[in-house]
Amino acid sequence: MSRKSRYASPEGRRQTQGEFERALKDGTLVHSSGSRVPRTDPGVLKTLLEQAKVNATRPVSIRLSVADIELARNISSKRGTGYQTVLKEAIRYGLKRVF
Repeated sequence: MSRKSRYASPEGRRQTQGEFERALKDGTLVHSSGSRVPRTDPGVLKTLLEQAKVNATRPVSIRLSVADIELARNISSKRGTGYQTVLKEAIRYGLKRVF
């Protein structure tokens, strides 16, 4: 398996994420020659990692009623967005209300 395809897989991303988090925790994370970000303290890097998780996505499979999907499609056509965007926003809003 080539290096590119190994790190493009979910397992490779988990391994890379684990190595990053270990280096961050141990304080051994160092400036890479390819990085344009100057060396910074682990607290800032931890904050950046948390912010990256907010924007990261993972595909999931759920079953929804046909009525809910049609409602999301109707809302999306009025707003000019995709119905999946409407569903994600509804889930995010619901999660924030619960917690």
